[in-house]
Amino acid sequence: QVQLVESGGGLVQAGGSLRLSCAASGSIFSINAMGWYRQVPGKQRELVARITTGGNTMYADSVKGRFTISRDNAKNVVFLQMNSLKPEDTAVYYCNAGVNGRYVYWGQGTQVTVSS
Repeated sequence: QVQLVESGGGLVQAGGSLRLSCAASGSIFSINAMGWYRQVPGKQRELVARITTGGNTMYADSVKGRFTISRDNAKNVVFLQMNSLKPEDTAVYYCNAGVNGRYVYWGQGTQVTVSS
């Protein structure tokens, strides 16, 4: 079994920063791409950022220049540094990972709230 556990969410004022972490544990032989998604009530979950094992990254247009995704392959951890936060960034943030070449796992989500 594989688990993804997110941490680092919270309440921050507009313009502030937060750093999310997601640690994968369990029966892991390899992890492929890892990503961060977010969801607000009544809307579909959307991709925020994604990073491959080799470090190639992609970002949603809405977060380019403000968010940075990174990972520690040795520790099976992915990070999301979020700067210049806006109220519209408020959402539940989920991490996911492609594990052992076969399955995609999701974390339980962490709430990020940006006040204006």
